[in-house]
Amino acid sequence: MNYFFLTNTMLFRGISAEDAETMLGCLGSHEKTYEKGNIIYHAGECVDSMGMVLSGSVNIEIDDLWGNKTILGHVEAGGLFAETYACVPGEPLMVNVVACEKSAILFLGISRLLTTCSNSCTHHNKLIQNLLQISSQKNLALSRRSLHTSSKSIRGRLLSYLSEQAKQNGSYQFTIPFNRQQLADYLGVDRSAMSNELSKMQSEGVITFEKNRFSLVT
Repeated sequence: MNYFFLTNTMLFRGISAEDAETMLGCLGSHEKTYEKGNIIYHAGECVDSMGMVLSGSVNIEIDDLWGNKTILGHVEAGGLFAETYACVPGEPLMVNVVACEKSAILFLGISRLLTTCSNSCTHHNKLIQNLLQISSQKNLALSRRSLHTSSKSIRGRLLSYLSEQAKQNGSYQFTIPFNRQQLADYLGVDRSAMSNELSKMQSEGVITFEKNRFSLVT
């Protein structure tokens, strides 16, 4: 375990590497590796541990009865998933958590985080504060997705998403975390129709792109 990596994550921010090592024991942590496409958590499961991505990345997905997929979020190294469900005992997941690539996941028992530590661990409060901030940021991310998908047109959804990516990266040139199918699933549109719209936008001089590298033309 790279404890210095942990101290650079939002969850362990403000906690030393030595204290992080001690806290992993308090939280009953364990690590597991998944191959690309593996489902880490299935919809319908009840979980008591949140996951932290140590390497690789995962998507938060939901499938309807007809097999249509929607991507609700993307979690890269250092990020968390399933923390909300783990905080509500017996609440079944409404989503799948899927490895986008070979990924190492650290599982942390949430009940041990939310109760008094038997070892009188002085950093539990800091972890709880960090977790609350993470949850708040995820709520904002879901709100942003709602804004991106509010437009009735594919172009409107693309422009909303790409504009937000430019703002987050502080540049008109940026790389998005999705391939074409994943981007279509995230925006809730047909992949072929979206690809056609991207080509039109490029021919009109609105954007340029190569694979998942985009540049906005202003």
